[in-house]
Amino acid sequence: MRNPSLVGIAMALTAAALWGTTGTAQAFSSAQSSPYWIGALRLAIASVFFAGVILYGPRSTPRGSFSFHSAWHWVLMGGIAMAVYNLCFFAGVKATGIATGTGVAIGSGPIWVGLLQSLISRQPPRPIWWMGTVLAVIGISLILWGASADARFDVTGLILCLGAGLSYACYTIVSKHLVGVATPEVATFSVFTTAAVIAVPIAALSAGTFSASSATWLMVSYLGVVATGVSYLLFSHALRHVSVATCVTLTLAEPVTAFVLAIVVVGEQPGAAAFGGLGFVVSGLLLVVWGETRRQNTGKYQTSFL
Repeated sequence: MRNPSLVGIAMALTAAALWGTTGTAQAFSSAQSSPYWIGALRLAIASVFFAGVILYGPRSTPRGSFSFHSAWHWVLMGGIAMAVYNLCFFAGVKATGIATGTGVAIGSGPIWVGLLQSLISRQPPRPIWWMGTVLAVIGISLILWGASADARFDVTGLILCLGAGLSYACYTIVSKHLVGVATPEVATFSVFTTAAVIAVPIAALSAGTFSASSATWLMVSYLGVVATGVSYLLFSHALRHVSVATCVTLTLAEPVTAFVLAIVVVGEQPGAAAFGGLGFVVSGLLLVVWGETRRQNTGKYQTSFL
């Protein structure tokens, strides 16, 4: 293929679309369901899904030589980052409201990646990336905060959501390295299994025994298999073709899916500001896509983990 970054872009956008179904799926859970357990169980279910893909799915051509003995610290960092992301995200959203929590957590992720890339590699993302990312973040703010009345200010919740964004950024950087030495299936299985081992005991200590209705179990299963397993597998494959910064910004398409589902499934009627935000998001993502494909075409595509 002349421009493999287009494959990565399509995979990242598809992953974002699947993540965008998370909020609608949670509407079917009990109000008493612990956010810590929901976050932990979806990691455990996703881990089982990745194991099934490795055992029964099509064989992928290995990339590099993966040795858990030599890569265990990368796997541990990725597992910790994913566990912290899930625990912080669900707890932060519950404290601040879906609109505020999701906006802060998702919107801060690309900003954290840009800052970390500038710090680690001394090569900050291009101005076109910053421009597109800022436009998309502004659009998300308009969509989420302009279309919902549950926004509320909670310092602890906001800190948790910012921590979720930072953890997600760290996970993506680690994953970029892991998919360079292992197949995406092995990389995701290793990281998510580690994350589940960390998150489940924390959920048990924080929220006690998990008990839920059949509808909540169905929702958690969907989150684990589809909104986590399939989506993160696509995201890991995408990291082979595009930069970390571009991949993370493209996931800002997630609220667009949630926006459409809120109208079609839930029956919400967002105002003009939310539709204006949709235009900002689409414009920002188009700028990022243009910048990524242009870099590929000009021969400046980087194969480093950033």
